Amino acid sequence: MKNSLRVVHFSNSWLPQTQTWLYTQISNLPPTISTFIFCEQLENLDQFDHADLYLRDRGLSIFQQLEKRAGFIRRARRTSYFKRVARQLRPHILHSHFGNVGWENMRLALQSSLQHVVTFYGFDVNQLPVSDARWYPRYAALFESAALFLCEGPHMASCLEQLGCPEHKLRVHHLGASVDQIEYRERSWNATQPLKLLIASSFVEKKGIPYALTALRDLRPELDFELTIIGDASHEKNSQNEKRKILAAIEEYGLSNRTTLLGYQPHQALLKIAYDHHVFIAPSVSAATGDTEGGAPVSLIEMAATGMPIVSTTHCDIPNIILDEETGLLAPERDSEGLAARILWLANNTDQWQRLTLAARARVEDQFNAKSQALRLVQLYQAL
Repeated sequence: MKNSLRVVHFSNSWLPQTQTWLYTQISNLPPTISTFIFCEQLENLDQFDHADLYLRDRGLSIFQQLEKRAGFIRRARRTSYFKRVARQLRPHILHSHFGNVGWENMRLALQSSLQHVVTFYGFDVNQLPVSDARWYPRYAALFESAALFLCEGPHMASCLEQLGCPEHKLRVHHLGASVDQIEYRERSWNATQPLKLLIASSFVEKKGIPYALTALRDLRPELDFELTIIGDASHEKNSQNEKRKILAAIEEYGLSNRTTLLGYQPHQALLKIAYDHHVFIAPSVSAATGDTEGGAPVSLIEMAATGMPIVSTTHCDIPNIILDEETGLLAPERDSEGLAARILWLANNTDQWQRLTLAARARVEDQFNAKSQALRLVQLYQAL
């Protein structure tokens, strides 16, 4: 441990099921990196356990737990706790996941004399500054303070530059899939059976699920299909509203007898279910709140790796993964007719599936392999 590079990863919660990609990113780091995880709450530990996990609020009284609601007090306690543990661990780098977490950790990194790496992922790039103008000066301070900023693709990089991130501190670092653990299986389909379609996402506006449902409504007379949706709403009001919209559309469009809602599923269950489906649909859009994918859904990368044909949208960095008509098919955002046309094209051109899916798998292996991306992250760490 004395000779290894020691990195603390900070995530407010370890770990929501919708952030499997963060576990993949960290768990693929080589043993030359001593990895520690700090968080303020635990969830799904049965799926995302880690040997060196530090929970700041472990053992706090109910009164102290309530103090987390006060940002200043919470950050002060976070800094105090981190400094105590850091004296023992002696880390070199603090890696904050999400831009808002990075801003909260600025003082912590400075007082502990750590190189500070911050990864942005989506809502922190677009939604936060739109919803609260205080994030513009906050990010300005963060961009000056931290050493390195990472993002998923060139679109998100341009968004961060527009927010004021210095180009020399900014690197595109793709999120990866555990390609060696995901088998490529060629899909085949004939019109005597329903075309099995899959959507896997949280019920939030940026995922664009209602546009896919509208597309399927229009396809009902022409195509026999079955739809599986993996995902659900969070406790947040906007997400609950989106769920009501999705359920209402399924009922109104006469899709109830064709649709199976499975709720959230463990990651391995998602992959298993994927192999029983023909086409993956990811109809992402920019939400009215400003929320976006930022980069691209990691589920899209993983589904491409399984050998499933992809229908998605020209949203954020999705075209950096799905090259239209080369590794999948794209429609404009909020274009239900375009989504329907792309799904119907796949149904009418099954002889083209292998060409698309082999190219998609090759692109994932080359650009989005979690192991190779982890080694690249090590290089970025070492450069600091």
